[in-house]
Amino acid sequence: MKDLCADERPMEKMRDKGVFSLSNAELIAILLGSGTRSMNAVDVARELLKSGGEQLGAVSSMSLDALKGISGIGKNKAARVTAAFELGRRCAAEEATGGTCRLNSSDSVFRIMYPQMKNLKREECWLIMLNRANVLISKEQISIGGEDSTAIDYKAIAIRCLEKKASAAILVHNHPSGTPIPSKADIDVTTMIRKTLATCGVNLLDHVIISPGSWYSFADEVVTVKNCREKFCKGEK
Repeated sequence: MKDLCADERPMEKMRDKGVFSLSNAELIAILLGSGTRSMNAVDVARELLKSGGEQLGAVSSMSLDALKGISGIGKNKAARVTAAFELGRRCAAEEATGGTCRLNSSDSVFRIMYPQMKNLKREECWLIMLNRANVLISKEQISIGGEDSTAIDYKAIAIRCLEKKASAAILVHNHPSGTPIPSKADIDVTTMIRKTLATCGVNLLDHVIISPGSWYSFADEVVTVKNCREKFCKGEK
């Protein structure tokens, strides 16, 4: 970033004017550290934002391979960007649960998973594992699918719960189509996973289907529409 004027360099600008004075491109440029022979780091960051439709949420959902497809971004820079967005999601999850990640409602599940899933263009399924007090032990991605389906390995879910010594579990997946209403396949999967986990002494507390701004809870048997202007759902530029 040496080709930029001193007062235009993101690091110097942050030091002199504060982090809030930086644009999204300038913040990303700090993560990148350098550009290419023809583009400085800010230019590379702008190209990255452009590839995500100028939406941070879309950029945050990009895979490492997709990030490396941007000119000027190699594996190390892609890793730094991915790590930064993951830290942001974890921070949002802590704020949503008050620091102690106790999941005792579909709303609390939505709060920690929505930042992770709101911009996905494909279906993903996640397993949340809890102890006896419903405190989060671990959350793990267990499958990735297409736009309208994803395959789930029941045996693998049971094994992970046993390995983590979980007493309960919650299944979460997204519907990129926009409606959280469960399909017959979703209902059948929920029934099979509940039976499989029961044989291991693990209780499936809920299966939450997330779509943009709303979710369906099998435990509540109702679709809930969330006001996405709330802090944890914001995706400001």
